[in-house]
Amino acid sequence: MKNIYLFIVSILITYPLTSQKKEIALEDVFERGVFRARGIGDLDFRNDGLHYTRLEGNKIVNYEIASGKKIGELMDIAIEAKELTDKVSAFRFSDNERFLVLDTDQEHLYRYSYVANTYVYDLIEKKLIKVFPGRKIMYPKVSPASDKIAFVFENNLYFQNLNNGKVTQITHDGRKNAVINGASDWVYEEEFTLLNSYDWSPAGDQIAFIRFDESHVKEYLLQYYRDSMYPVDFKFKYPKVSEENSKVTIWNYNLVKKKLRQLHTGLEDSGDHYLPRLQWTGRENELCITWMNRLQNLLRLILIDTRTDKHRLLLEEKNNYYIELSDHLTFSKDGKYFYWSSEKDGTNQLYRYSIDGRLVNQITTGDHELTEFYGLNDDQTIAFYQRAEDRGRERKIYRIGVDGKGNQCITEAAGVHLAKMSKGGYYFVLSSSTVDRPPVHSIVDQNGQLVRVIEDNAALKDRVAQYIYSPAQLGTIINRNGDQLNSLMIKPQNFDSAKKYPVLMFLYGGPGSQQVMNRWAGISQFWWHQMLAQKGYIIVVVDNRGTGGRGEQFKKLTYGQLGKFETEDQIDAARYLGTLSYIDSRRIGIFGWSYGGFMSSLCLLKGNYVFKSAIAVAPVTNWKWYDSVYTERYMGLLADHRQGYEDNSPVYFADRLKGNYLLVHGLADDNVHYQHTAEMSKELIRHKKQFDTYVYPNRNHGIYGDNATIHLFTKMTNFVFEKI
Repeated sequence: MKNIYLFIVSILITYPLTSQKKEIALEDVFERGVFRARGIGDLDFRNDGLHYTRLEGNKIVNYEIASGKKIGELMDIAIEAKELTDKVSAFRFSDNERFLVLDTDQEHLYRYSYVANTYVYDLIEKKLIKVFPGRKIMYPKVSPASDKIAFVFENNLYFQNLNNGKVTQITHDGRKNAVINGASDWVYEEEFTLLNSYDWSPAGDQIAFIRFDESHVKEYLLQYYRDSMYPVDFKFKYPKVSEENSKVTIWNYNLVKKKLRQLHTGLEDSGDHYLPRLQWTGRENELCITWMNRLQNLLRLILIDTRTDKHRLLLEEKNNYYIELSDHLTFSKDGKYFYWSSEKDGTNQLYRYSIDGRLVNQITTGDHELTEFYGLNDDQTIAFYQRAEDRGRERKIYRIGVDGKGNQCITEAAGVHLAKMSKGGYYFVLSSSTVDRPPVHSIVDQNGQLVRVIEDNAALKDRVAQYIYSPAQLGTIINRNGDQLNSLMIKPQNFDSAKKYPVLMFLYGGPGSQQVMNRWAGISQFWWHQMLAQKGYIIVVVDNRGTGGRGEQFKKLTYGQLGKFETEDQIDAARYLGTLSYIDSRRIGIFGWSYGGFMSSLCLLKGNYVFKSAIAVAPVTNWKWYDSVYTERYMGLLADHRQGYEDNSPVYFADRLKGNYLLVHGLADDNVHYQHTAEMSKELIRHKKQFDTYVYPNRNHGIYGDNATIHLFTKMTNFVFEKI
């Protein structure tokens, strides 16, 4: 009875306030950053595992982890490097923490890569050193002895002596669109997340690197419009399905002998292959190379002795579908073991091997997927990891003995928990949220005990309370095969089950991805969707088969025919929604970006009897036009799966268009080329199909900058209001 009384009182108190709440505007979302959550920024743990640093304005400040007490300032840029005031965009320590590496004036190349002016600040001598003066460089990395810094400039590898400033050029054959030393080509950066492809040896006397020969890879042309007489051409190497990839080889430079030599894996003549990782094991002169065949269903770890060029197989893994690369490979400090994650038993798990390649034990077991491996504690007896739970909707952090015993959850609360581990695993920065609670960033110890809260986003909660806001509701939708598909729904705040509402479905749906999770503002463009909900639309998100967090079988079912089962699931979900009494089955639309744009296009065409409208931003419309690494990983070779390619490429179903279709693309999209939208438009025109098209000159895959974002979402908002 008391609870009922409190409930009635709360309604009486909050009702007048609700009616006064503000509506969400596009400017709030995309210009003012009203709903932007605060994160941990560039918080960087120190080697002692007890302190961390942050860049605060023009100061790099040192803090004690446990107390949060400010210990001191490592560098006041405005005083000690006046020329860099308000310019430093990133910093990092050398291994021994004597030097700070500072980046300024960054110019981005592709998704991750950039060039920048780089400086090294000597914390002992209080001296600023310019690296390669007058030139912007890539991937600077201080040697373990902190006496040299290596970097890439114009596709060649260099190092600079930090004591006398002398620069040594290691390679001389680097050339744009031909040969790359120490960096990576476009497709390795995009699909293997390989950026700098070199590394110092632990002793600092060698530099191993990957050499890319992309001279035979076909070029793609982007054009930029910059008020010049003619468009500015930008050509880069982009390998598409079944076309030539870069030829990759392993090289090593010995600084003592001043000798450059090629190293061999023994698999040079095995046909098309990838070398997406190199890593020193920690043992003297021993390098570990990750080798994969072109189909990416065979992986080998190969150890190379850099003195003798002798090699041996450390581990081999095969898969009936594909192997997704991770960065979980870890070598123990004593050189006796290595740790490796694998899906070989149906879910991703962590394993311990001896350095001779013998399996010692499986560390994690069960039906839950290991999603992150954070590393080992100081004495290397405990492993820390993250795993997916509740059909992939939650993420929890665990600790477990390397012998597989003593598994303990250190984040019992519901939600998605992300972690950043200090050296030795003494402390973690824990970022936790749920669908109805913004992220809380806190320090916890290795047992999960709270040390202190860094940021609780209370200010964000206060701001959200001022606006019309509808909490997301997690649920389940059953497809035609009886599979439970994770779903999320946002209803208008004043939802009335007696009314009928239009629906906008949103999706990504690509292999291993997830949108539906118990996390704050988890789906892309969440606050735009909130704005649509306040205008009377129900937002629905469904994670179809092929998405992640639920094991290998659920994820890899889509192999060789991307789009088939995913589309079936989205159509099934739309049909189910149409049976609900409060949904107008004649007004169901769907929106997606990139892979989601591919999916929204295919859903509108193959599901033309259930979807009224679709928005597709930067969509793939034919898999044969996308890059080799991604497409062949999930689709196989075109020659082997031609039917799967053709049956699931939207461009071949343009004649089925019945509803409203908005097709959007950036003309400078280096990832999913404008070619996809051009070819799709051509086919729609050929079949006399009316549609709307928007193109964004000089914009890449993200379509941002120069007001492009708010311009696009204004167009999409109007389309939703008019066509759904």
